[in-house]
Amino acid sequence: MPVKGRWRGWRARYPVASRALTWTTTGLAAVLVLFALLMPNSSAGFRPGEFVRIPVEAVFGAAVLIVLPRRPRVVVAAVGGLVLGVLTILNLLDIGFNEYLGRGFNLVLDWSLFADARAYLQDTMGKQATLGIVVALVLFVIVLLAVMSLAVVRLAGLMSRHTVTATRSTLVLGTVWIACAALGVQFTGVPVASDRTAKSVEDRTKRVQATLRDEAAFAKFAKKDAFANTPPDQLLTDLRGKDMMITFIESYGRSAIEDPVMAPGVDATLTAENQKLVKAGFAAKSGWLTSATYGGSSWLGHSTFLSGLWISNQQRYRTVTAGEHLTLTKAFKKSGGWDTVGVMPGVQKAWPESKFYGLDKVYDSHKLDYKGPKFSWSTMPDQYALTAFERLVHGKKHDKPLMSEIILTSSHQPWAPIPQLVPQDQVGDGSIYNAIEKAGKKPADIITDSAKSKQEYGKSIQYSVSSLINYLVKYGNKNTVLIFLGDHQPIARVSGNHASRDVPVSIVAKDPKVLDKIADWGWTDGLQPEHNAPVWKMSSFRDRFMTAYGSTPAP
Repeated sequence: MPVKGRWRGWRARYPVASRALTWTTTGLAAVLVLFALLMPNSSAGFRPGEFVRIPVEAVFGAAVLIVLPRRPRVVVAAVGGLVLGVLTILNLLDIGFNEYLGRGFNLVLDWSLFADARAYLQDTMGKQATLGIVVALVLFVIVLLAVMSLAVVRLAGLMSRHTVTATRSTLVLGTVWIACAALGVQFTGVPVASDRTAKSVEDRTKRVQATLRDEAAFAKFAKKDAFANTPPDQLLTDLRGKDMMITFIESYGRSAIEDPVMAPGVDATLTAENQKLVKAGFAAKSGWLTSATYGGSSWLGHSTFLSGLWISNQQRYRTVTAGEHLTLTKAFKKSGGWDTVGVMPGVQKAWPESKFYGLDKVYDSHKLDYKGPKFSWSTMPDQYALTAFERLVHGKKHDKPLMSEIILTSSHQPWAPIPQLVPQDQVGDGSIYNAIEKAGKKPADIITDSAKSKQEYGKSIQYSVSSLINYLVKYGNKNTVLIFLGDHQPIARVSGNHASRDVPVSIVAKDPKVLDKIADWGWTDGLQPEHNAPVWKMSSFRDRFMTAYGSTPAP
């Protein structure tokens, strides 16, 4: 017997159960559609009052479906369900992106980030767990789209069988919606009349248009450069003979210094490390920079700092790195006074951007000779990366001073397990870290717990800062100049909702003339910037720095 026939037979034998199942299914379909129409795109928006509103889209959709003949009605209902499913997925993406990156999902630019998300999950949770998550997400998307379409088709069929009742209900709801909208009626502080979905579509359309306009305008703006035609002998003249280190500490944000949970440990570390510097004859000045990114996409922060351009999305990054804009690192190379090198333990594949940054040689994760374990996403501890830098690069004889760009990754999310400092003479090839990694906390125990994430994040920053300052004190000299900063704030679950995008930045040197050049910047003495220290956009640093140290603008 065909399935349809068996279903009719079952309904005939069990009429009560059949009616209960029918109405339950219809009720669930209505709830699903209403949820999709009223769903907020931020976790903070999930309040009971949001889901007792009248969506104008439901009123309009019902009116359209009632008047359509059967076949067009089914097609329109199915397509409408697919659209609702897509909008639900986009809302979920907005929630996720706001949680991790402090902004909504960009329909034009953010698709490429899924590959990075998969790689992050694989490093954090392993290949099998990541495969399971990816498969589950794909199935979820397929099921959601299918179920949403079936739900709208079912409701459309119900309205066609009860046209009079459906028409009257639609007219009543439409009238009530108009009245509530006109009078501004609210329930628990939320307007009863809702047009959330329509506004969401309008907002996304405007964002797409704005993105496309922005990219065209930025491409033209990026071609302008205050130092593009500066002769080499007029670049960074006041730093000639200095060994330069430009170092980024992953996720080192303002919250590390000011949040009540993380600040006590981090501030104590900064105080202790500053005392080490002073004892060794160094001095430091510190301020704040506002990063172009938040919670992740570190390369946007790096490129913004070094290029002097506000690189806040992937398309801008592609545009800039494909051009000839003068980066701070390339300025050192162009001057002819420095050999340039990159220490990039987080780079695990080809990195063509090295040419854009003007780096003569790049030591990625494969060239640092590390034989120890990964620490979740981080391929090696910061102490090892710095030790390898000394052994492979800095400790060797050079015809010219070095300009080194170094990326320290131990403070990268999920902050578990965290390396520990070991005696310098025991670092070796990194094998000593095997026992430390095994004894550390598991990423799965940290990543979903906000309180634990905050605690471990603070510890990771302490480790990274201590590793860097220990290196400087041991291997630095009178000609060493260190610039170090964070690339962005940690994710919102750690830094807090609506946290700033500020990161600390410090310049450290033994030669007092180096810091005298920036005396008028108003920065705080020491490694810890005061709360009210100057805050600049990260993109402004390149020009301020180059001007302070003798570069002559020549657009």
